[in-house]
Amino acid sequence: MGYARKKTSSSPAAPQGAAPAPAQPQGASRSQSIWNVQLGGSRQKTDMKRVEVLLFVSELADLLEAGMTLGQALQALANQGEEGSAQRFVCQDLCDRIVRGESFSDACTHHPKTFPPLFSNMLRAGEASGAMVEVLRRLGDHYERDDNMRGKIKSALAYPVIVLCFGIAAVIGALVWIIPQFQKVFDSMGAALPLPTRILIGMSDALVSYGWLMAICVAAVVVWFRKWRKTPAGVRKIDSWKLRAPLIRGIVAAGAYSSLAYTLKTLLTNGVNVLQALKICEETCGNAVIGDALATARQRVTDGTTISGPLAASGVFPRMMTDMLAVGEQAGDMAASLEHVGKRYQKDMDRNIAAFTNALEPILIVAIAGVVGFVAIAILMAVFKVSSSIG
Repeated sequence: MGYARKKTSSSPAAPQGAAPAPAQPQGASRSQSIWNVQLGGSRQKTDMKRVEVLLFVSELADLLEAGMTLGQALQALANQGEEGSAQRFVCQDLCDRIVRGESFSDACTHHPKTFPPLFSNMLRAGEASGAMVEVLRRLGDHYERDDNMRGKIKSALAYPVIVLCFGIAAVIGALVWIIPQFQKVFDSMGAALPLPTRILIGMSDALVSYGWLMAICVAAVVVWFRKWRKTPAGVRKIDSWKLRAPLIRGIVAAGAYSSLAYTLKTLLTNGVNVLQALKICEETCGNAVIGDALATARQRVTDGTTISGPLAASGVFPRMMTDMLAVGEQAGDMAASLEHVGKRYQKDMDRNIAAFTNALEPILIVAIAGVVGFVAIAILMAVFKVSSSIG
């Protein structure tokens, strides 16, 4: 019998007089809002963020290690949460379900946006082996490692996005407010303007006259793109582009390989069978192209093939990664090989992030200097032309 079922026999129910938190409907869809409207008009947040899940896992492991039962630990965490917070709602709902006889892993499946399949399957393995605290510690390590990789990628992309936004805003401001003032001066002089100046004035006139239409078109394209990228074809196209795009492909690919290796290692170490582990990795890898390769590998593993062979045949994974997996399969120690793969590509991701930031700064400087230089040259050429005509 699983860990949760053994412990819940002595777990206290919710305190009398306390209004139980509303539970999500069984089988709630993933598209359900993260907010539930309660009586009196208040809103209850029902989904925890990744950082909140990391703290939840660490605190729950500490409480269980201190001797609390699972029900008592969840009730304590629910009481720690602020009124209306996701932690209070989720912990109270998990506690209520456990008191009603559900296992911890099954209770977590009712919150799919908070606890992904990786979480529930590892808990199920921990319940079967009686090593719940160890499983929670490994889950905490996994979430922390994954958050560190996400944070590095986001920080690497933040600088270019900010610079690009400011550059676009500066150019639009110059075309809308500054260039029209120069145009009035040039028109009053009546001199023929050089080609760069005419191009610049034409761009300014188009933006001033049809800016509203351009804004509508841009908004329509953005709305269409956001809908298209959620379709299966759009997801695969964008994920394939991420693995081939210059500058970012090294970051995205290395991060995906490292996360996949650590996830697979965590699952196999905790007793999840190979087919189920590949299925979970397919759902949680975050890249449709890699997910398709894992699905193909899972089908071939069913026929008795090794993992490394189908992954190498897919052409998605690098040769070094599949060779290291093959060595682990031959030695009977896949966990150690996956650990080495995870560390190796995590270092690759760090190097690629550093190279990306080092290369992006001069590229942005040259691009912005080119735009500003074109505007300055166009205006100066017009000034010289007008001055020479007056002379």
